[in-house]
Amino acid sequence: MTARGISVHGPRGPVFENVDADVPPGGLLVVHGPAGSGRTSALLALSGRMRLRTGVLRVGRHRAPGAGSGRVRRSVAVARADGAVAAEGRLRVRELVAERCWLDRDVTRRGVVEAARLLGLHLRGAALAEDLPPLEALLLDVALALAARPPVLAVDAVDRDCPDADRARAWRALAAVTATGCTVLATAAQPPSPPPPGTVLLALPHRADPDAPASAPADGGTA
Repeated sequence: MTARGISVHGPRGPVFENVDADVPPGGLLVVHGPAGSGRTSALLALSGRMRLRTGVLRVGRHRAPGAGSGRVRRSVAVARADGAVAAEGRLRVRELVAERCWLDRDVTRRGVVEAARLLGLHLRGAALAEDLPPLEALLLDVALALAARPPVLAVDAVDRDCPDADRARAWRALAAVTATGCTVLATAAQPPSPPPPGTVLLALPHRADPDAPASAPADGGTA
């Protein structure tokens, strides 16, 4: 994945501007910065799901904006993104798995179980999603997206509400994903310390108006 000079603007001005990134296949990109810095918007933009004000995004052979925008979006599975992609908290884990298998023909229950095993997650089928501890909820979101075997996976707020030990486990789980050859795009308030070998760090500055809404989603919806 390559980004050159990408910017997203909202009704109140820039969300972020002139971002460059180069992430090799099987690499890990960590977009980090304080609240209001545009981390989630950057993740969605890098996933082809936000309209760019400037710049070019390439995922494999596909380019956005342009005729390849749809293929860019389909190449990137978004596990979660605040305000755009989230699991239904009132469903049980087994219901979320069944729902994902029904919505995506590339996903099977066995695929979800295998993805969970890779992440070190034990699936508790009877548990409500909203009752899961933060780390378990994160890993479930990743497992559901990873089961489709996407070339690129995006996950927002990796370190949210997690103590140090759980943050370290979350980054190890994402490193296990990249070891399969899947490229991972992640956001966090703080980057992993130390970052896994080959990690690409992208720091975003604080936006002047943290309450400014993000830009409109790209054609085709938010996810």
